[in-house]
Order: sequence, then structure tokens, then C-alpha cells
Amino acid sequence: MIPMKEPPAFGSRAYGLGVVAIGIVCLAFGEFDPSQPVPAGFPARAILAYAAGAFMVAAAGTLMWRRTAAWGAAALTAYYALLVVLLMNGRLLLTDYATYVTYENIAMQLAIAAAGLIVFATTAKIDAVNAARAARLGRLTFGVCALVWGGAHFVYMNLTAPLVPKWLPPGQEFWGYATGIAFIAAGIAILTGVQARLAAILLTAMLASFGLLANGPILLADPHSHWNWTESALNLANVGAAWVVADSLSRRWKS
Repeated sequence: MIPMKEPPAFGSRAYGLGVVAIGIVCLAFGEFDPSQPVPAGFPARAILAYAAGAFMVAAAGTLMWRRTAAWGAAALTAYYALLVVLLMNGRLLLTDYATYVTYENIAMQLAIAAAGLIVFATTAKIDAVNAARAARLGRLTFGVCALVWGGAHFVYMNLTAPLVPKWLPPGQEFWGYATGIAFIAAGIAILTGVQARLAAILLTAMLASFGLLANGPILLADPHSHWNWTESALNLANVGAAWVVADSLSRRWKS
């Protein structure tokens, strides 16, 4: 069995666009994504922030073309898995292991690494067995991330509910709990394979709605905030990541 040669799916392009957006924000503000914590006194910190931004723009930009997509996906997977998750966020586990937001931030970055692995698996010239294993590992990792995000809605309902528009019935806390349950349900579906593609599609739509209903108004209210721009870009990247998962679950194969 070998994977059919297909052009990059829309999910990988949306994912790439989201990571490009994160990189552009880094370049515009000369600052790292807050979920990529680098100590304030770190040598040449600003230069490294610009370098990280340029890297993300360049690597994610290659996902738009099949000929270069595998290289860009491999680079993003390595960057997010090794540097961001293990090095930048891993050290925080030693000091902030009792704080749930530590795990939420790691899940945000790990989901991007997982999507990169899936894109690599579906575009690289590797045998079908290894491609399937890599894609499955990426999906399972993303499923765990969705569980963590769902838990955050319950742990931080005081911060989640205010993000819901007040005009949306029946109430802000209702949607805070409902979306938390939806994250957990999607995570379980992706991990078990029961209605996994449907769950990934619905999760993609829900994350996209966050960008329109939550991140969008906050960004418009304060367009000079580095945090607001980063949150919008990060949400876009995770919309793409969820879309990548959905695409991988509909991937066709031939003998």
C-alpha cells in the first residue's frame, strides 16, 4: 500500500496560514509568542524572536506547495516539538506543574507540532506503513490536546465565560461549559476513532467560531496588543490543525 499522490489539502494550507500569522506577529512586535516563553534576560532575546518569526513564516509558507510541503512540515514539527514544547515549556513543568494553564499552553503548541507531523506523513515520500503510523501519532496527540483544552474551560470558567458575547443566548456560562464538553467529546472521538472525522470537522468549525465571536472583537477593541494578535493567530493555527486532522481521516489509499 502506498499513499495516493494528492495536492496539499485545504487544511494544511489553513494550518500554514495560521503559523505564518504567528510568525508575522513575532516580526511585527519583536517578541515571542507568549506560549513560547523565553526569559526576559535571555541573551539576544529580541534577535531570537525575530529569527523565530522569520523561521515560522518561511517554514509554514512552504506548505502551500506539495513539492516543498514535507520539508516545511518536518521543520515545524521539530521546532514546535523540541524547542517550544520540550525546551521552552518543559522547564515550566518544574516550577508551575500545579498550574493548569501550564498544560493548556503546552497543548496549544503541541497541537501545532501534531498537525505538522500529519502534514509530513501525508506529503513526504515515505512508505505507507510509516506514513500511517506518523499520522496516527499526530491524531492521537491532537486528541489529547483537545481534552486539555476542554478541561481548561472548567478550571478557568471565570476567564472563559467573559469571552462569550453577552448577546448570545442562553448565557455566557452555558456556552463556556458547552464548548468545554465539546472539546472533551471531540478528544475522546479522535482518540477512539468513533466518529473521529465528524468530531474533527465540528471542532474545526467551533475553533473558527472562536476567532469570529471571541478573538475578533477583543482584537478590534485593542489592536495594539501583542497578546490579542497572538491569540488570534494561534487560534487560526489550531483551526488549521483541526482541519488537518479531519483531512487525514478522509485520506484515500491505493495498492
